Amino acid sequence: MKLKKYLSFTRAGIIEEMQFRASFIIMVVGNLLYLIIVYFLWKAIYASSGSEVVNGMTFEDTLIYLVLATALFNFLDLYVVWQIGRDIQSGKIVLDLCKPIEYRKYIFWSYSGSFVTHFFLTFLPTFIVVSAVTHGAIPLGINLLFFMFSVVMAISINYSIDFFVGTICLYTQSIWGINIMKQVIVLLLSGATIPLAFFPEPLKSIMYYLPFQSIYNAPLSILLDGDPSVETLLTTLGTQLFWTVAMLVISKLFWKASVKQITVNGG
Repeated sequence: MKLKKYLSFTRAGIIEEMQFRASFIIMVVGNLLYLIIVYFLWKAIYASSGSEVVNGMTFEDTLIYLVLATALFNFLDLYVVWQIGRDIQSGKIVLDLCKPIEYRKYIFWSYSGSFVTHFFLTFLPTFIVVSAVTHGAIPLGINLLFFMFSVVMAISINYSIDFFVGTICLYTQSIWGINIMKQVIVLLLSGATIPLAFFPEPLKSIMYYLPFQSIYNAPLSILLDGDPSVETLLTTLGTQLFWTVAMLVISKLFWKASVKQITVNGG
């Protein structure tokens, strides 16, 4: 019965997303321009390196990774931080807290329709096109199943980080600068803008122990590995599972401790 209640949010979210077709077209055009820049940038990097393989990745490997990372970003990236910030600044959060559903769950399920819509309208078409154009460069096997498990955990980790950052607005009353800093850190340390293989070894080793790489690098490494070893899968998925639970607990505890800071019109 509870799941049916939550799925009503998903349905409403899908309907809402389908009403704003122009924003989807603008997003697609913006992504194409970004990928054109990425293509020529990395083409120049490989040309200047004088080698077809850099840090274990060919130009085709890097381009496939970055194209899929961009599609995955459009699928996972939502405006949760902005939403929480607006709710706090306007005082609407007081009404949301009175609803018979936990605020954290309310925000998540409100955006669940966007997850579904963006998956089918952005990531899946991109994946199909890349698979067709590269003539099987992306392996299609059991890795797809593990990839789906990995993406579910990536959604949870990303949402927990966003909810944690959004909660900071209870103290600052403003979220713009903090959110921009969060986006830069996540995109850089997750491997979404630069594959982790290109980072220097000491830094790369540290990044694998942080939660950020579990958002983009982990799912993509599983997807692009046609024959992952059991050890690799256990390490990657185990790390993601750890951060899924850890970030869930941290964000919930931080919210519980911070919600007492709510003030509306000085009250």
